[in-house]
Amino acid sequence: DKGGFADIAQAVTPAVVNITVRKEAPVPMSGMPSDPMREFFGLPGMPEMPGMPKRPDGPPAPEGQGAGSGVIISSDGYVLTNDHVVDGAKEIMVTLPDNREFTGKVIGLDPQTDLAVIKIDGKDLPYVPWGNSGELRVGEYVLAVGNPFGLNSTVTLGIVSALGRGGMGITQYEDFIQTDAAINPGNSGGALVNTRGQLVGINTAIFSQSGGYQGVGFAVPTNLAKPVYDSLVSTGKVVRGFLGVGIQAVTTDLADSFKLDQSKGALVTNVVPGSPADKAGIKRGDVIVEYQ
Repeated sequence: DKGGFADIAQAVTPAVVNITVRKEAPVPMSGMPSDPMREFFGLPGMPEMPGMPKRPDGPPAPEGQGAGSGVIISSDGYVLTNDHVVDGAKEIMVTLPDNREFTGKVIGLDPQTDLAVIKIDGKDLPYVPWGNSGELRVGEYVLAVGNPFGLNSTVTLGIVSALGRGGMGITQYEDFIQTDAAINPGNSGGALVNTRGQLVGINTAIFSQSGGYQGVGFAVPTNLAKPVYDSLVSTGKVVRGFLGVGIQAVTTDLADSFKLDQSKGALVTNVVPGSPADKAGIKRGDVIVEYQ
């Protein structure tokens, strides 16, 4: 393809928006994260220019301001973004790359996956088509599109570094795409797209000891995000099934103690009395190796 990545960028960038919010609660200035695993990159306060030192936490302001990115999913104005970008917002302003501005309305929030849907009153809007994140392979090219440091419509290129990243304490439900496409404060809620210009992830977090890009970013895959999006659009909330067990991964030591052939599956550490799991006869100490 003669146009290559430029064609993908040209197709996708019109539908990746800048989201500016005014919040009830004050938002601290950008600074060194207390936990580098939790460097969510909404952009508090005024944009910081590249190369400038990070500002330390400042005194609380009467009102908080923040900014991030979002992806238009449908021509009639549904926008997918991160929960932490718009949670607690008093006002939401959505700006398209062509400088059109819209007031955003929250349709639904899902903190468990750090996803949110907002709606703008438009028609025939540019949008990014859904892709199948389940088809991604490690080493495949991906592009991240968003507004790092308030620099609108920034496109960066990287690869899929890993799939199925979880257990990091970023969100309750974790199945992240790891990528080395450069993502920074302000990219939060932006698009991760494949080489066909399809949405495969929502950029959500970075692992950083500096507060900026260090080559390890995480995106919520669309195969997790699309059911959440559909549920938020149709009902305004996400209802999940309840099993009623606590589990942990089966380590090599646990596999040896339970005389398992290999260290895979989930060890039941707790069963909630009266829960579906309890009624089904699942006991503490059971090892679940398969489900249908």
